[in-house]
Amino acid sequence: MGLKQNLHNLKEKYKGTKMAPAFNAIHTFLYLPNETTHGGTHIKAADDLKRTMNTVIMALIPCLIFGMFNAGYQHHLALGDISRASGFLDPIFWSWDNLVIGLWKVLPLVIVSYGVGLGIEFLFAIIKKHEVEEGYLVTGMLVPLIVPVDIPLWMLAVAVAFGVVIGKEVFGGTGMNILNPALTIRAFLFFAYPTWMSGDKVWVHGAVERAGTPDAISGETILGSLAQGHEASYSIMDMFYGIIPGSVGETSALLILLAGLFLIFTKIGSWRIMLSMTLGGLAMGLIFNGVVDSGWIGESSKFYSLMSTTWWHHLIIGGFAFGTVFMATDPVTASQTNKGKWIYGFLAGFISIMIRVFNPAYPEGVMLAILLMNVFAPTIDHYVVQGNVKRRLKRLKTKTA
Repeated sequence: MGLKQNLHNLKEKYKGTKMAPAFNAIHTFLYLPNETTHGGTHIKAADDLKRTMNTVIMALIPCLIFGMFNAGYQHHLALGDISRASGFLDPIFWSWDNLVIGLWKVLPLVIVSYGVGLGIEFLFAIIKKHEVEEGYLVTGMLVPLIVPVDIPLWMLAVAVAFGVVIGKEVFGGTGMNILNPALTIRAFLFFAYPTWMSGDKVWVHGAVERAGTPDAISGETILGSLAQGHEASYSIMDMFYGIIPGSVGETSALLILLAGLFLIFTKIGSWRIMLSMTLGGLAMGLIFNGVVDSGWIGESSKFYSLMSTTWWHHLIIGGFAFGTVFMATDPVTASQTNKGKWIYGFLAGFISIMIRVFNPAYPEGVMLAILLMNVFAPTIDHYVVQGNVKRRLKRLKTKTA
């Protein structure tokens, strides 16, 4: 009660001033707003936008914690301190040493992401004299999970500033942006600093302290290895559990699957988009496998390795699963109509695998595919609505004839 009363006193003290949005944001983040709707049609519910965002963050927390353990595990694995045979269920993976190493590297990413992003949000709220928008609560957590663990903090700060200002605020803020802010930030990093986003190194903590050991050890991600024509050296279960190199929160398909079910159960995420994007990815994988089986493309082709990858394996490597659950389902930038969600999701999955195979320089197409479909989502909804209007007019003419 003491903290709540102090916040309430600060809220009243700064009421009507430029700093009011900042204190209102803190107060409503910790406690439910004490305001109710007085006019017009409305629905009584216990949730609001902040609670919705917090639900998504709850689904992301397991991926974040696992990513910390995996960062420490990959560190020891790269240096030869442990054997890959230890696996996901071995106590070695869950040792506090792995968590401490991962925490030491991942936590600064989270702090920079929220510090820069929320700082800009608060600044715009004060300048424009409106309440602080809640959209960055989820974006701030997504960003650290979709970047390499060794990304320099200053690069992340620059990218976050670009994504919040150019990707969202110039369009009018939360609910008005046409592109997913987290993917906009990652796209900026990809095009501005491509060598840091290639994922061809395994970050090693304190490697410089070991004589003759480089700062990073070569160890390509699975997609990078396949793009170079090499066979994946990880088992299917390693890929599914997530004990593989990759971005912080994108490796564990198991946790992402559980998070997706949680978001569907809480009615936050669209099951139509998740299912249709999965089907789109599987369809493109089957087409590529059919092309390889028909003999139209030989082993000498630079596309052969990724084309010949078993069609359903595409779902558990790279960022496909994470993009399907957390990125494509963004309610602001995705299609709004039910039929539009099926079309939007299917094309996002279909194009993701297409780009993944035909772009060996950067063998991951989820980010670009979802951003592309963000742009076309309003068009898809427009034609779906127009189709419904035409069908209803046709039925009306038939009845009146």
